Amino acid sequence: MDHEKVNILLVDDQPAKLLAYEVILKDLGENLVAAASGREALEILLKTEIAVILVDVCMPELDGFELAAMIRDHPRFQKTSMIFISAIQVSDFDRLRGYEMGAVDYVPVPVVPEVLRAKVRIFAELYRKTRQLEHLNAELEDRVRARTAELEESTARLIESEQRRSMALAAGRMGSWDWDWDNGDWMWDEGQYRIFGVEPQQFEVNSANIRTLLHPDDVEDLRRMIEEFAKGAQSHEAEFRIHRPDGEMRWCVGTAAATLDKNGRIVRVSGVTVDITDRKRAEERQNLLTREVDHRAKNALALAQSIVRLTRADNVKTYVNAVEGRINALARVHTILSLSSWQGAEISKLVDEEIAAYSMGGQIRLSGSEVQLQPATAQTLALALHELITNSAKYGALSTLSGHLSIEWDVEDDVLALIWEETGGPQVQPPTSRGFGTRSLMTSVESQLGGQALFDWRAEGLICRLLIPLARKKPIAELHDRHGAAANLSRQRAS
Repeated sequence: MDHEKVNILLVDDQPAKLLAYEVILKDLGENLVAAASGREALEILLKTEIAVILVDVCMPELDGFELAAMIRDHPRFQKTSMIFISAIQVSDFDRLRGYEMGAVDYVPVPVVPEVLRAKVRIFAELYRKTRQLEHLNAELEDRVRARTAELEESTARLIESEQRRSMALAAGRMGSWDWDWDNGDWMWDEGQYRIFGVEPQQFEVNSANIRTLLHPDDVEDLRRMIEEFAKGAQSHEAEFRIHRPDGEMRWCVGTAAATLDKNGRIVRVSGVTVDITDRKRAEERQNLLTREVDHRAKNALALAQSIVRLTRADNVKTYVNAVEGRINALARVHTILSLSSWQGAEISKLVDEEIAAYSMGGQIRLSGSEVQLQPATAQTLALALHELITNSAKYGALSTLSGHLSIEWDVEDDVLALIWEETGGPQVQPPTSRGFGTRSLMTSVESQLGGQALFDWRAEGLICRLLIPLARKKPIAELHDRHGAAANLSRQRAS
């Protein structure tokens, strides 16, 4: 008994540090058991007697403090020696917190091998002596149980109750359970009930009822786990989904370990359930964002490519200015959409951005209710407004101080009608051919948005009507008929 090896559990998420601890403690002649995470450490504790736990303070998922609290929560491990290893400067407050969580000592990094060996040796010997006393006490209890059947039965119930106690924090995201392999009885702790969204007083824990809460596609995994244990497996881990009675679906990860009797036969399966719904949703949001960014980048590059390929000019300078202007218009609407997390753009902000360089002289009048545009609609409309304002500044009303521009918009039956009306500028001559700006404006509005762009080249100034479906595409003819009255009214006002 004096030379019986004891198990020392080494918990650290860094393999190199685990290897270093094993090298340092190898000369003690004890059994060294390594765990790369808090979850793996819990699994080992479920089926192995541990004398001393050496745990890193800083670990992902479960740090040293959280793991210590979970271990101390179980009566079997309330006296297990735990030594914290910390690579950071530990304050008095952190030390107090650690001692409250169950630490018996601290070892700073860099670790001094002689110090670490000395501390572990002391607690291993203390555990060995304690076990000797426990064995002596067990012998005395055996004699008492032989004489008193009632005391034996009471002690057996106490041991069984202790083994069924939860090892997980019942904080809503973790729970523990036990399943009797022989009679099929289940035992859940409070955290397990909370994860499944049921009340202990109203839910009978049995295999049939549990299956009704599992996602249909994951019921087969439960059957497969039972088969693996029956074939000799001693642990199992899997992700699964549950449907709570209130209709909410939750993602969980479960870890199970088998307890064997002295003949190697399974007598009980114990496990820990962790609610990972938040992590799953974060992963889904990240994947969605990645796909969305890729989609938007491709769209922006396609628009820029079209601008570069289709722009025409008499010389290089004019060409560069035209391309830069159109790409800047695209960049401005991109900024507006980015500020709204690509949920959409308000039409007033879109118009303000495009006319900002020409709005100082009071020549422009805006009128219209607030309308939220989808990203694709906002991008196309921004380029259309850029072409109109550029043309007006070069040849139309904004090319002279006497000119005026009116921009009005309204929504009727999910159709945006924007009327661009110029007056007071140079006399307008209807163009003999359509330039790139006019052609790209009409093409983008009509083919991309299913709308219509109508031009009225009056001598006193251009009137342009943009009809854009917001909710569903309507036939071009229907849009023209529905808004024809608005065009006639604009002409009457102009004359």
